[in-house]
Amino acid sequence: MPVQVDSPQVDDGLPSDSRSLAIVGNAPEIGVAATAIDAAASVVRFNNAPGFGGRTGSRVTHLALVNRGGQMREWLSDPHFLDRPAVRCAGAFILPFPMLPAEQSGPEQVCWTREALTLLRPLGKPIHILPENLHHGARRLLAAHTTGRPNPSTGFLVTLALLLARPPHARPVEAYGFGFAGWPGHPWAAERAWFAEAEAAARLRLHAIRG
Repeated sequence: MPVQVDSPQVDDGLPSDSRSLAIVGNAPEIGVAATAIDAAASVVRFNNAPGFGGRTGSRVTHLALVNRGGQMREWLSDPHFLDRPAVRCAGAFILPFPMLPAEQSGPEQVCWTREALTLLRPLGKPIHILPENLHHGARRLLAAHTTGRPNPSTGFLVTLALLLARPPHARPVEAYGFGFAGWPGHPWAAERAWFAEAEAAARLRLHAIRG
């Protein structure tokens, strides 16, 4: 199976039943999909959740927030970050990267997990941190489609975790807004190939974006 890894256990707070699940990527060409997305039992979005409250719907049960690098540093410096609509409406948060020991996060700080937890915990909502074993499995899956040591994107890591948490014969996950483009350090072609394999195995349905 294209989603199998050696240690498939992930955080048990992720959606794990057979009900409908929509994963909403950030590709600007996603088009209008609000009705279909909002009809899902669970709706997972990412980072700044473009289109939220409009063309991509107004529900978010889980919001994935990248907890390494400059994006989280920018959010932490924004006094109004917790007032953002997607943050206020989220039922839970997903941090894609495990916490690094302090001595491994410098000399220029990379891991902002501690600070993110301090920011989000007062909201009283669950916070799920994806484990290191998931990252090992993700790199192994992508290695079949690329060279070198793959650096999976947040979208890939979260999608893999969600598929692993679901029963094998659950209905396909509905994936919207995945354009497989962006920061050049991610293996986009390999991720696209894996999504195609998962779609062929009836684990997800990848909705085409507007060309």
